Amino acid sequence: MSKTEAFLTQEEEQEIVDAICVAEKNTSGEIRVHLEKTTALDPYDRAMEVFHELKMDETQLKNGVLIYLAAQDKTFVICGDQGINDVVANDFWDSTKDAMVAHFKKGNFKQGLVDGILIAGEQLKKHFPWSEDDTNELSNEISKGE
Repeated sequence: MSKTEAFLTQEEEQEIVDAICVAEKNTSGEIRVHLEKTTALDPYDRAMEVFHELKMDETQLKNGVLIYLAAQDKTFVICGDQGINDVVANDFWDSTKDAMVAHFKKGNFKQGLVDGILIAGEQLKKHFPWSEDDTNELSNEISKGE
């Protein structure tokens, strides 16, 4: 079992996917979580690489949000596409990270991820409300690296 697989139980992963579904229910925005053991790159650079690999930069309204986490490195990055970054407050991602870190410090990674997803979902709902013709453009499943 890899460090990534041991990081969350299947039940915890399902709760994270459920949170993504809840967060995306009222918005056209897209939220993804990517887990991997470690990265040789700067975490932000790696998160941007994953953002493009997952085609998150191809959403119609440029409103994708990626939560990237390197478990062994104990680091994570939240990155939003241009559409969401243009409309949220400058400190939005920092305050979202702070809410997540509070759980992470207690070893509660699942709850930290769930809270981050739901906070991002609230902002997406405010700025990119769901409409009849919305489609789920990206998978809600957690993607994983090495």
